[in-house]
Amino acid sequence: MQATDRSYPRALPRAAGLLALLLAATPALAQSPPPLPDVPARLTPGTKLTVADVKVQGTHNVPVERVLNTARTKTGSELTQATIDEDVRLIYATGLFAHVTVKVSEHPDNKALVDLYFLVVERPTTIKEIVYNGGVHLKLDELKNITHLRKGDPVVPYLNQEACRSIVDELYKQGRPFATCELVEGDKASDTRVVFNITEGPKVKVKEILFEGNTFVSGGVLNTHVKSSHEFLGLFGGSLNLFMVEYDVEELEKYYKSFGFHQVQVSRELRWEPDGKHVDLVFHINEGPRYRVSARPQVDGAGKQLPVEVIQAIPRLAPGEYYDEAKVQADIRAITDYYGITGRDVRVKEEHYLNPDSPGICQVRYQITEKAPTKVGTIYIVGNDVTRDNVILRQLPPGLAPGQTLQYPDLRLAEGHLARLGIFDSNPETGVKPSVEVLNRDGDEEYKDLLVRVQEMKTGSLMFGVGVNSDAGLTGSVMLNEKNFDITRVPTSWDDLWSGRAFRGAGQELRLEAVPGVDVQRYSATWREPFLFDTQWGLTVSTYYWDRAYNEYTESRLGERITLSRKLNQYWSVNGSVRIEDVGVHNVVPWDPPDYQNVDGQHFLAGLGGGFTRDTRDSFLRPTEGSILNLAFEEVTGQFTFPVVNIDYSKFWTLYQRADGSGRHVLAYHGQAEWEGSNAPVYERFFAGGFRSMRGFEFRGVSPVVNGIPVGGNFMLLNSLEYQLPVRASDHVYFVGFVDSGTVESSLEIKDYRVTAGVGVRFVVPMLGPVPIALDLGFPIVKGPYDKEQVFSFWLGFFH
Repeated sequence: MQATDRSYPRALPRAAGLLALLLAATPALAQSPPPLPDVPARLTPGTKLTVADVKVQGTHNVPVERVLNTARTKTGSELTQATIDEDVRLIYATGLFAHVTVKVSEHPDNKALVDLYFLVVERPTTIKEIVYNGGVHLKLDELKNITHLRKGDPVVPYLNQEACRSIVDELYKQGRPFATCELVEGDKASDTRVVFNITEGPKVKVKEILFEGNTFVSGGVLNTHVKSSHEFLGLFGGSLNLFMVEYDVEELEKYYKSFGFHQVQVSRELRWEPDGKHVDLVFHINEGPRYRVSARPQVDGAGKQLPVEVIQAIPRLAPGEYYDEAKVQADIRAITDYYGITGRDVRVKEEHYLNPDSPGICQVRYQITEKAPTKVGTIYIVGNDVTRDNVILRQLPPGLAPGQTLQYPDLRLAEGHLARLGIFDSNPETGVKPSVEVLNRDGDEEYKDLLVRVQEMKTGSLMFGVGVNSDAGLTGSVMLNEKNFDITRVPTSWDDLWSGRAFRGAGQELRLEAVPGVDVQRYSATWREPFLFDTQWGLTVSTYYWDRAYNEYTESRLGERITLSRKLNQYWSVNGSVRIEDVGVHNVVPWDPPDYQNVDGQHFLAGLGGGFTRDTRDSFLRPTEGSILNLAFEEVTGQFTFPVVNIDYSKFWTLYQRADGSGRHVLAYHGQAEWEGSNAPVYERFFAGGFRSMRGFEFRGVSPVVNGIPVGGNFMLLNSLEYQLPVRASDHVYFVGFVDSGTVESSLEIKDYRVTAGVGVRFVVPMLGPVPIALDLGFPIVKGPYDKEQVFSFWLGFFH
């Protein structure tokens, strides 16, 4: 088995070069006359022939006279086999020709007279020197990689011209639209030098990117769909790349057509600044009408294997709706999935027809080609040099097991599972992703073999970071993470270590983290096996130590947590866990209440718990639809024995979005209720307040108090309602307005219910980490007598 070769960007120029070399090296063949009459390969002994004429074909750079003067056979001489052989040897000896053959043509009116042809193929001239004049912003090594020319290579004018064009292309990419290249030498096959005269021209920056004629969405939204960028602060980026501009024109047209603007026309304009070094890049958009669907999509070709009325009812694109490519693709998936679950393959091709008599009206048609049911044959895997086969095979649904009816929707499901592992390359921009293909899909075999193709990626990372927030102060972070860990693959040689094969390949995860800080420090080591013994059960083992200084005391915890989990279906999962901790309570001041004085010292805790989770969110980082529910129970024993119950629920609604589906306004609700037994020590009790709790109050600023000092509660109820409003077309900046409320009580009751309201802003900076930078202002509306207020709360994190 062999993995896919992705070297075509370099392979194509080399292949073209070989073809050009072949054409350049065989001009005799291209210029040869009609085929000569057949004659014996060698002269018949005793036959007397006289040479009427000696001719040479195939010369390009070598004069014909050089061949005629070298050959001993002359016009009027007798032709013998010995003289022919000697002439061929002498012509070869000149070193000018790669191939020499002889043809003899008899005269039709006199069989004793013949014409002798020397058919030659010249040796190509080789490059003795390569000169680049004027390319000051391209290093010599860069120029060599661009042109692919080396000393000693054959002189091929076509390749030299292509090299000149490649230099200009590279300068265009660097923002030099006035770049030129002249091939001074090397345009003739007889040249021994290749000389380029390069004029780079000034570097041009894009000052602004503008859109004119657009009404469907704003220019800011369209700007997120182009690759060209403008200069930032007059200093960084924004180089004018004409190739990228043309690509942007095509992408904008594709974007509009996907939403029903089938007659859209996009052009570009460069508006030059007086300095000649800056331009405004203007995209002119003639949207044309936005087409609506005139009737339900027609399904053609159905009914041979499944009821036609059932297939006809599958499409959901309704009459009167705007044409939407996303909905069309959803219809195609629904049709293919309906066939696929029965083992039937189907090809669906979408066609739409514009009605010339009714502008803005189109008809959608799905053309179906049905196939007979099939079963799974052999499964082949390529691309996994380090990862074990079983790590990949366990991601395939049961319907893709050998001998089972081939359920085609499971192909897409398997690809999604493989991509979510995070150990294989999956890049939407390049199209590289794990794939599960049916071999000979168009054949009529009952059993179809599957090919699973993956491309392994770097799975280990070492990250350094620094963060500051209103709950924990300033912290640093050092994290080592390996997502394709193998605890049993110990190195057997130095090569295992240097090649990266040691402790890798089983799909496990190892995470080592050190977070030193001013007020809090945390150190942990976590190992996770997501498919224990190749089952659907997952095992996570974590060892940790953390230390934190509170206003009342200092707390440290050294512990171990073991969690066994299983995903029940698409939404539900179940888990059980055991935790063992040594808790240290120190630096208790004399005026602290007995709740603190009585726990001064070291304590042993052990907890046994379990829970259920239901997660339907559409995103982990910023959900816009769906919900997540966590139900958990834990029984804690040791020096203190008490139960803990937790209910945590979040729900997300999209209330508004732009015409293209971006810019979603999201209403988010979060509710949390926790209760524990009255025997819980103070270091296990609940406190509220702070960025991730009730904004408007200090961290741990909401709590029952004794002598004015917070001692925590055994019951906590929190509610938060937040409205998220994007203010940038990229959705990377958005405002939030929120109302937080809740209480912390000594028992299961509600006496002092707090309410705060506020506003905030979120900045999503992908290069700095997955969590947004958050700044909030919260103002208490209803508060308790001893609550500690804090208007400003924030979270900032930077990772590299």
